[in-house]
Amino acid sequence: MQIEPQAFDRVLSSMCTEPHPVAREAAERFLATNPGDPGTYPTITALEDDAVAMLGELTGLEEPAGYIASGGTEANIQAVRIARERAETRTPNVVMPESGHFSFQKAADVLGVDLRIVPTDDSFRADLEAVRACVDEQTAMVVGVAGTTEYGRVDPISELGDIAASVGAMLHVDAAWGGFVLPFTDHEWHFGHAPVDTMTIDPHKMGQAAVPAGGLLARSDDLLDALAVDTPYLESTSQATLTGTRSGAGVASAVAAMRELWPEGYREQYVRAQHNAEWLADALEKRGYDVVEPTLPLVAADLPQSTFDALRADGWRISRTATGKLRVVCMPHVTREMLASFISDLDRLEVRASAPVMGDD
Repeated sequence: MQIEPQAFDRVLSSMCTEPHPVAREAAERFLATNPGDPGTYPTITALEDDAVAMLGELTGLEEPAGYIASGGTEANIQAVRIARERAETRTPNVVMPESGHFSFQKAADVLGVDLRIVPTDDSFRADLEAVRACVDEQTAMVVGVAGTTEYGRVDPISELGDIAASVGAMLHVDAAWGGFVLPFTDHEWHFGHAPVDTMTIDPHKMGQAAVPAGGLLARSDDLLDALAVDTPYLESTSQATLTGTRSGAGVASAVAAMRELWPEGYREQYVRAQHNAEWLADALEKRGYDVVEPTLPLVAADLPQSTFDALRADGWRISRTATGKLRVVCMPHVTREMLASFISDLDRLEVRASAPVMGDD
């Protein structure tokens, strides 16, 4: 019996989504190509150059360097690796807010770097005073997040850049999820707004490319030199990626999606997603739940554990923040009808929970 993939009709917590039809078709066509061997597969190599150029256009960088990675985790690890290799100390540290992705913990462990985690402020953004107090002469990188995983917040990137510069550190921005919605907002988050050195931005999230299609961008080619290793048996002489052999599916699907949707398609998608998030936040507030204002298309709200568990049992794929809040990400596949159905189930469960038990006085 052939096993079918899970449908997205009740998936509300994932930062991945159904790929755009043109991205799906491109992924299938380039599935067996390997951008890790550019001498043998020049077509996919040229497409990767196009992908990096288009990501640069999204992020305010005219001549970007980088590549299509497997996802945000690989890109973040590589950014930390660049910082470590360029540091002038044998005991480098990386400073990031507690809202940073757990991939930085992996990077610190693999690379032997001291990861210093500072608190966020009342708005769930990096606490600048805490960052200032934490950096020192051994700081190799300061991390800012542009679209946090739990609350969809954008750190004060320009100010973090100033702090990084004060100790000679690099500035990395993790825009893995937010990068494809932030161009249509007033936030300052990219290379054109601040002295950003490296950035993570994932086409397979709000970009609607097929998984896996992450992105690592660098302000200049020399930053990638820190990652390069010799490749004596290939026609190319060196390689700066982490995985080596990669499927061209991610590269081709990223290019196809961006060509199809940038910029107006992504703008319409952002507006729709943001309106859905605001609708859901309003619906939850009207029912008496404490809701974190959705500055990007992500809703977090206090929900009783019993209600959360019951919704999961009903098949809703929802998740919680570290503090236990319900977390819903309004990805492209999340429609108003889905959210209305979710609220309907929530109402039904609340009515059931409040109904008197037989035999009660």
